[in-house]
Amino acid sequence: MTNQISLNLDINGKSRQVTVEARVTLLDALREHLELTGTKKGCDHGQCGACTVHVDGERVLSCLTLAAQVEGSTINTIEGLSAPGDALHPVQAAFLEHDAFQCGYCTPGQIMSAVACIREGHAGSDDEIREYMSGNLCRCGAYPHIVDAVREAAKELS
Repeated sequence: MTNQISLNLDINGKSRQVTVEARVTLLDALREHLELTGTKKGCDHGQCGACTVHVDGERVLSCLTLAAQVEGSTINTIEGLSAPGDALHPVQAAFLEHDAFQCGYCTPGQIMSAVACIREGHAGSDDEIREYMSGNLCRCGAYPHIVDAVREAAKELS
């Protein structure tokens, strides 16, 4: 018999109800139960950063976070990243402009980390960007382009 819990989660500005097993991660709740598939399951061990989301404004690895832990918190995923009108968020636009992705699998986690990196004030130099983005792996090796994109977006968001 499973231990089901009902949760009310604030995701991307909307209240979402979900009933899951108590051991379900935020990543699996988002992808499997709420159909928010932008957050990717990479390693499922907290080592790659593909599952990065924001919880109360802080970046969090959703594969290591139980859904029950974030009830009452504000959760933002790549689907909730917004800009005025139909425009892309400045980080998304910079990733496109600088070709900061190849296969694209890590891109949602990279973008969510980049937004946090800039918001946290850690985009002052290429070395600082590399350090604060180091928890996000790109198997395609687009790192120089990612740094360029973060640097440009940081200028726009300053």
